[in-house]
Amino acid sequence: MTDLFRRARGGKGYDTHEVDDFFGRAQAVYEGRSGEAMTPHTVRTAAFSQVKGGYDEPQVDGALDRLDSAFTRKERADFIAQYGQQAWLDKIVERATTLYDRLSRPDGRKFAPAENGKPAYDRSQVDALLHRLANYFNNGAELPSADVRHAVFTPVRGKRGYAMGPVDAYLDRALEVILAAE
Repeated sequence: MTDLFRRARGGKGYDTHEVDDFFGRAQAVYEGRSGEAMTPHTVRTAAFSQVKGGYDEPQVDGALDRLDSAFTRKERADFIAQYGQQAWLDKIVERATTLYDRLSRPDGRKFAPAENGKPAYDRSQVDALLHRLANYFNNGAELPSADVRHAVFTPVRGKRGYAMGPVDAYLDRALEVILAAE
């Protein structure tokens, strides 16, 4: 079998069997040859083990980004075909409005702090990204989906930072809205 991706050089990469299986299943779902449920969220949250001699991670991550966009476009087209363009727009507006509350909260209080000793995200960096989101929603400022998808925050510990889970869930929803509007 031919490798789907280039192998990592001199270190670990994504497990080739896991990646090949995931992309094979994704292709079958996308082409309608499988009854398996796979959504853009499934693609965004895909994770693979790291092994010596595995696939090059940036190359696989780039393919996942493209696959996420493809599934989002397909989801949009299927929804519009069934319910119409206005229903799609209404759905996106509804999703976007669920994000507004946090955007208006004061800096440093947009999310709950992490528990003592637990890994967390740097508050000021998360707040800065949320300012960009607010500017995107309120003023139509440019915010490429890749900026949200690939956001990286300096890790901190405990109450000095935001709990990771709620931030990740929020940014996933924001990414959904941005991709749906692209």
